[in-house]
Amino acid sequence: MSEDVDLGRRRFVGAAAMTIAAAQFKDIAAAKARSELAAFDGATAWLNSEPLKSTGLQGKVVLVDFWTYSCINWRRQLPYVRAWADKYRDPGLVVIGVHSPEFSFEKNIDNLRWAAKDMRIDYPIVIDNDHAIWRSFSNDYWPALYFADAQGRIRHHVFGEGEYEQSEIVIQRLLEENGASRPGDKVISLDPQGAEAAADWSDLKSSENYVGHERTENFASPGGIRADKAHVYAPSGQLKLNRWALSANWTIGREAIISNEPNGRISYRFHARDLHLVMGPATPGTRTRFQVLIDGHPPGKAHGVDADEQGHGTVTEPRMYQLIRQQSAIVDRQFEIEFLDSGIEAYSFTFG
Repeated sequence: MSEDVDLGRRRFVGAAAMTIAAAQFKDIAAAKARSELAAFDGATAWLNSEPLKSTGLQGKVVLVDFWTYSCINWRRQLPYVRAWADKYRDPGLVVIGVHSPEFSFEKNIDNLRWAAKDMRIDYPIVIDNDHAIWRSFSNDYWPALYFADAQGRIRHHVFGEGEYEQSEIVIQRLLEENGASRPGDKVISLDPQGAEAAADWSDLKSSENYVGHERTENFASPGGIRADKAHVYAPSGQLKLNRWALSANWTIGREAIISNEPNGRISYRFHARDLHLVMGPATPGTRTRFQVLIDGHPPGKAHGVDADEQGHGTVTEPRMYQLIRQQSAIVDRQFEIEFLDSGIEAYSFTFG
């Protein structure tokens, strides 16, 4: 584990942030493993399944996936977990997605139900709004995978993105140990698209940044943050790398910023192929139109899946929106998003 990991704060973990030993299983005492799987026994809220109990999981190989649906790191891992659930279901693999939310809107079961359908997740999901299962596993990361054998022992774990080939080999070995006919040595080969495509780690100089006042960094609007009160922020002009600013009337809350009038604007100077913004309508069921610019111009071919070439898009659900995916050489660029309607809540920027 890298020494710069802050264990006192739950963090998104990318492949560049964590090196996982891939050559061996990680054995954990059987008693501890049983207590971890027993954490499912008290959970009553499930999607895609009746409640699963530890006794019912005996004799099955279990892959436990900790996630939160607005997390870009988990989103890029999802295609592999989804494919493993489908490929190895018949030989005896049970995938359980433990949804341990980070933001308050992710605790809403209707939002989670929509996200699961939109992302084509059909394996069992247990709702862990109070993080009880998270604590039982002593987990600290989104995403995190725990591999349990048919006796309920945790045999391997992976924190963050990557290690997909080794993870699938672990699944194959555990299934073979359990008497499944040999699934073969071939592992899946995927080419994820859109927001699920792997990050360009080789040219990524911007990292996740929350915009609520509790955890934000590098706010550059003149006069600084006026926490928890409506305030008219002045335009800041050219920004330094990884600094961000507001323009017009906003309230900077603990978790999110809220636009109080139409034409509120957020600016961010970044260095990455992709830019995402976690956001949603402040009033459920409403729609908020926006336009994004890059270096003062519509993004053209650099638009993400949630904006068109002119930069236009609409916020309809609270989720992660991919706004920029550059096709050309990656350099420092200034991103701007203007909300044509009031009532947007924005939570964090992520990059890839």
